[in-house]
Amino acid sequence: MPAIDRILDFVTSNARLLDRHRAGLAIGSGDPEAALAVLAGYRNADGGFGWALEPDSRAPASQPVAALHAFEVFEEVAPVTSPLAAGLLNWLDAVALPGGAVPFALPGGASAGSAPMWGAADTTSPSLHMTAVVLGIAHRIARHDRAVAAHPWLRRATDWAMDEIAALDGPRDAIEFRFVLQLLDALEASDELARLGAHLPPDGTMAVVGGKPDEAMRPLDFSPEPDRPLRALLDPRAVDADLDRLEAEQHEDGGWDVDWAHWSPAGGLEWRGWATVRALRILRGNGRL
Repeated sequence: MPAIDRILDFVTSNARLLDRHRAGLAIGSGDPEAALAVLAGYRNADGGFGWALEPDSRAPASQPVAALHAFEVFEEVAPVTSPLAAGLLNWLDAVALPGGAVPFALPGGASAGSAPMWGAADTTSPSLHMTAVVLGIAHRIARHDRAVAAHPWLRRATDWAMDEIAALDGPRDAIEFRFVLQLLDALEASDELARLGAHLPPDGTMAVVGGKPDEAMRPLDFSPEPDRPLRALLDPRAVDADLDRLEAEQHEDGGWDVDWAHWSPAGGLEWRGWATVRALRILRGNGRL
C-alpha cells in the first residue's frame, strides 16, 4: 500500500502550487480558499481559464479543456463555493455554438510546448467529447453550488448533449465514451447509462486509438468513485485489479505519471503532479490509503 508521506513528498518536491493545494484537500488538510486563490491566477478577463492550466495547452488563451481543470478545483473545495464557477459557465455560454455545445478547442490554443492536437483541432463544430467533459463535472458541482445549478447554459448544453447521446449506437472513441458515461452518471440518467454502459468490455478497458501503445481508458478512468451508478456497471474484480495496477504504477520517487505523451518538459512535470493528486484521490476514495 502506498504511503501518504511519500506521495506528499513527491508533490512538495515537484508539483505546481495548485496541485500542492489540491493534494492537501485530498487528505482533508487543505485550505479551499488558498486553492481558489491559486486557481484564479489561471483565469482570463473573459472568465475562462488558460495559461497551461491544461498542461498540454501552454497558450494563455481560454480553452474549453482548461474549464475541466478549473471545475476539478471547484468540485474539490466543496462545500465551499466560488463566483468563479458561475463566471466560467458565463464564458462557456458566450463561446458556445448554436444549441449550447462547445467545440473541441478554440483558436489560439496552439503554441510552443503545446500538444499538436490543439493546432489541428476543429474549432468550428460542436464536440460531444468536450461538451460532455465540462458538463459532467459541472453537474457534480451543481450539487453544492446553487449558482451553477441554476445557470442557463447548463440546461441548454445538457439538452443538446442528451439529444446527441440518444443517437449513439455505441462508443465512437474511448475517451469520448468515458465522458459521455460520466455525464450520464452525474445526471443519474439510468436508462441511457444502462444502454450505453452495456458496451463496456468485461475488463472495463478500451484502447485509445492513435495514442501510445499502452494508452487506454480503464475501469478507474470510467468510474473513479465507488457507490456511483456507473461503478455498478463494472465487474468488481476488474475494479480491484485496476486499483492494484494504479498502486503498482507509483514511481520510485513517490509520484505517478500519465500514460499519454509529454510535449514539453514543464508540461510533463505538471502532468506528473496532476496524476499524483488523481492517484491519491482515487486510492483514498476506494479505501486503499
